[in-house]
Amino acid sequence: MKKFTADNLICMTPEDKAFMQAAIKMSEDNVISGNGGPFGAVVVKNGKIIGRGFNRVTATNDPTAHAEIMAIREACAHLKNFQLENCEIYTSCEPCPMCLGAIYWARPAKIFYANSKEDAADINFDDQFIYEELERPIEKRRLFTQQMMRDEALQAFKLWADSTKKIDY
Repeated sequence: MKKFTADNLICMTPEDKAFMQAAIKMSEDNVISGNGGPFGAVVVKNGKIIGRGFNRVTATNDPTAHAEIMAIREACAHLKNFQLENCEIYTSCEPCPMCLGAIYWARPAKIFYANSKEDAADINFDDQFIYEELERPIEKRRLFTQQMMRDEALQAFKLWADSTKKIDY
């Protein structure tokens, strides 16, 4: 794992600061409006915001409606593409495991965050148990998980492998 030091960090530009301020302002506005948690995110391409998102979990009864996910969805719709090539994500907090996974799948060039996951844990947004669960063998996880009907399900994978209609990602 690469250790970040002062020597290998990217210097924050005035534009970076402005984009992060936009994400932070969204997180504050979201709390004031009562629409959800204190999280905001923007996706930027070529110096322009193309996606905005703020936490909408409680407002929509959708546990996936985190700021980063919402911003990614809007940016991808704007680009008409499922990847965020040459984009940056600015988020008011270090992404949770779900958002981090989505960010990797979206493949932006960079991500910048303000609050740390420890800061989030201090106000009861603690994802440490998820990080720990992911490290455990399936049979030792808190959530009962069992594989079934693999042979039947493999047919879809075989169809995918042989498909001439697929778009690789």
